[in-house]
Amino acid sequence: MKKLLTMVLLLLFSFQGYAQLEKGVLYINPNLGSDGNSGQKEDPLRSLFEAAERINTTQGEGSVTVFLSEGIYALDTTVRFEPTKWKFTRENRLTIRAEVLPDDPDWHHGRMPVLISTMSFENQPDDNLGGASNGIQVETNHVTIQGLRVLGSPVHERPRDGMVIRNYPIIREGEDLDDLRVTQCLFLGDIHAAPNHLPVLASGQGVVVDHCVFYGVKDAVVFWFSDRPSERSEIHHNLIVNIYGAAVWTWSLAEDFKYYNNVVTNAEAFWILNKDEKNSFNLSNSLVVGYNQLVNKGGGPAGLGDPADPSKLKLGENVTIQKEGGLEIVKDPTSKYYLHLAPGTLGSELGAGLFYQKK
Repeated sequence: MKKLLTMVLLLLFSFQGYAQLEKGVLYINPNLGSDGNSGQKEDPLRSLFEAAERINTTQGEGSVTVFLSEGIYALDTTVRFEPTKWKFTRENRLTIRAEVLPDDPDWHHGRMPVLISTMSFENQPDDNLGGASNGIQVETNHVTIQGLRVLGSPVHERPRDGMVIRNYPIIREGEDLDDLRVTQCLFLGDIHAAPNHLPVLASGQGVVVDHCVFYGVKDAVVFWFSDRPSERSEIHHNLIVNIYGAAVWTWSLAEDFKYYNNVVTNAEAFWILNKDEKNSFNLSNSLVVGYNQLVNKGGGPAGLGDPADPSKLKLGENVTIQKEGGLEIVKDPTSKYYLHLAPGTLGSELGAGLFYQKK
């Protein structure tokens, strides 16, 4: 009898999860929600982890949007999206997004869901650097992550020589995966209090990062590994400020990579090529002001590699690279342009930042 009751409860839970995903939405509110709720707007979940569990274990197909309300999301374990029974497509995708987005009329910086990784750092057998943790791990095709404020992890990044404690807030390891878009996200770090080692670390094909702001992080975006040269990847309309690593790592990319309408200022390094320096990349309509190292090759978590051939970067129309200097950043926290280029100043005409629509 007890076994029968358990089976009935499991079937009911599975049916409930299917019914919820059939509606195509899950809502999360870390202040008012409960992980025993249905996940609908009036009955939200509490954690992103629970949303991932339901998506991973439910059978079906079609688009699913996970709405995160404003609030603090402390990730004490990796949130892994790896559905084995649910099918997404390029048109009907998985979207993990803020309930209110930067172009909405009632948006301000306080409306952004705040994610911070608080989990322990695992020291894998082949990790000689001291350990790493993953925040949101995407191991499926056709995913968009949108409108989140993502902080660093409150650790000491370099406790001693030869150690680098790393957090990867958004990561995709599958070398055969395709179609990941990260858009309208604000990545913040502080090297002393909450280092944000590498906000976007992605393997595979079709990785697009656009309209994001990276402020105070180490490295912004790393195109990691791929089962073949990674095609259809783009970085555009991003603002990268005050970084102590490199803005772009193009280890796995094919030469069709698109880089345009980006602004980088006050960077330790601009670009890291694969160690073989085989591929060249085209840049257009972009600005780099203030850097120490322009183009390197190789490298890794503990270093930025060796000087590389700068001619591997093909500078197209309206590209300015200036070693010295800086740009004017808005520091008023009540402004919609907080941590953006001041309107009307150098680089602001490129549209880099959180907004699709020019304000």
